Amino acid sequence: QVQLVESGGGLVQPGGSLRLSCAASGRTEGLYKVSWFRQPPGTNRQLVASILWSGGSAIYDDDSVKGRFTISKDNAENTVLLQMNNLKPDDTAVYTCAARSTVTGKYNYWGQGTQVNVSS
Repeated sequence: QVQLVESGGGLVQPGGSLRLSCAASGRTEGLYKVSWFRQPPGTNRQLVASILWSGGSAIYDDDSVKGRFTISKDNAENTVLLQMNNLKPDDTAVYTCAARSTVTGKYNYWGQGTQVNVSS
């Protein structure tokens, strides 16, 4: 089993920055990919960015975050980070990290989510 715990959400003004963390614990050696999803109010959950657990190969699935968000992995802390810069009101959402053990298929593990509010 793998446990995922997010932190770093909060309230920020437009143009500001936040860094979200997804700390993984348990049997992490079997993980293949970790992703960040977000769910804005009243909409479906969206895939934002992903990174291979082995390192490198960041993928930005949401065009609206390219150039503003950076996903990375802290190997020493078994943590996946999402650095979010130049935040916009449309970035307001619950951000959740998820992980899977296979190249394809469903995500096996989910965090509890962290709220990000972008407002003046």
